[in-house]
Amino acid sequence: MKGPLFYSKILLFGEYGIIQDSKGLSIPYNFYKGALKKGDNLSDNAKKSNESLMRFANYLQQLQEEQPELVTFDLNTLQNDVNEGMYFDSSIPQGYGVGSSGALVAAIYDKYAHNKMTVLENLTREKLLQLKAIFSQMESFFHGKSSGLDPLNSYLSLPILINSKDNIEPTGIPSQSTQGKGAVFLIDSGIVGETAPMVNIFMENLKDQGFRNMIKSQFIKYTDACVENFLHGDVKSLFENTKKLSGVVLNHFKPMIPEQFHQVWQKGIETNDYYLKLCGSGGGGYILGFTQDIEKAKESLKDYKLEVVYNF
Repeated sequence: MKGPLFYSKILLFGEYGIIQDSKGLSIPYNFYKGALKKGDNLSDNAKKSNESLMRFANYLQQLQEEQPELVTFDLNTLQNDVNEGMYFDSSIPQGYGVGSSGALVAAIYDKYAHNKMTVLENLTREKLLQLKAIFSQMESFFHGKSSGLDPLNSYLSLPILINSKDNIEPTGIPSQSTQGKGAVFLIDSGIVGETAPMVNIFMENLKDQGFRNMIKSQFIKYTDACVENFLHGDVKSLFENTKKLSGVVLNHFKPMIPEQFHQVWQKGIETNDYYLKLCGSGGGGYILGFTQDIEKAKESLKDYKLEVVYNF
């Protein structure tokens, strides 16, 4: 048995902001993927995944009992498949902000949900929000609190524009330029990030009036501008606003940036060779970079491995 493939995602803009109703833009990243599989002689990783699926199946049973109007599953088949050694075979790194649990949630929903919504039907805003609500509850098993966006992105395999909490839509993004020098890239921090503690720090900070004002007047302002610039292909404004956003994050989100990257982050802002921002909740995993000249950025960041995800 091998199920369909589900891909990782990258939240280009909107990390933390979308909790406070900023815009966001999430795109599928097909470099990493995962699928449900069954086997007899399981590797250690597959065994771990199988045990995690066992706990997840119990959680889904509980979810179904508590909220039958939200979603129901074919739990018998799921339980049997897990007992027969089903696991999630995935190349998506965990704790890297690229949606490893999202792809798993999408795969389970796709295979076991009753009356599931599919990509082929007319996905109205109501349907998208309903899907997001289902995925939010399902993914909470892994993170404690989830927006449901990662599984939604993985399930639909489409770029998703978040206008606000109650307004999301699939969107087109400007097609990539093969000739352009500009790029969005990932840097591997070499540290696994944990989502829950980072979100907790952010929620604690929100209790402070000054922090809340900064989020509204700077963080959300630049995030929204970046989303608009990116979607309209306004590269000049995009880099101006990404630079501002990078500075705000360095000043106010220090705990989310691994310490050895504080200087690297600053250097990008000073030299304009590249601008860094959080990829997901931060604390480790990947860091997102934006550059107008990828060769210059590679030279400037020669101690790190860069993975290009989008070309301007």
